[in-house]
Amino acid sequence: MCHVIKTLICSFGANPTVYELDELPNGQQMESELRTMGRKPNVPAVFIGQELIGGPDEIMSLQIQGKLAPLLKNANAIWL
Repeated sequence: MCHVIKTLICSFGANPTVYELDELPNGQQMESELRTMGRKPNVPAVFIGQELIGGPDEIMSLQIQGKLAPLLKNANAIWL
């Protein structure tokens, strides 16, 4: 699912920063922090403009509602 979300965000022209937690020395600690933020499952966790938006369900819901692009624009991640 991570690939689908990244592809969707890139389709708007955004260049997301992606952290592969299984490849980072402190990846387990980051996963633990995501759990404390209420993420279950904890990845993928999408942040836009330093705000935790959610996971795949939330991102797809925002896309269907036409709210994802404005969020990306307000975070200066894309220009429309």
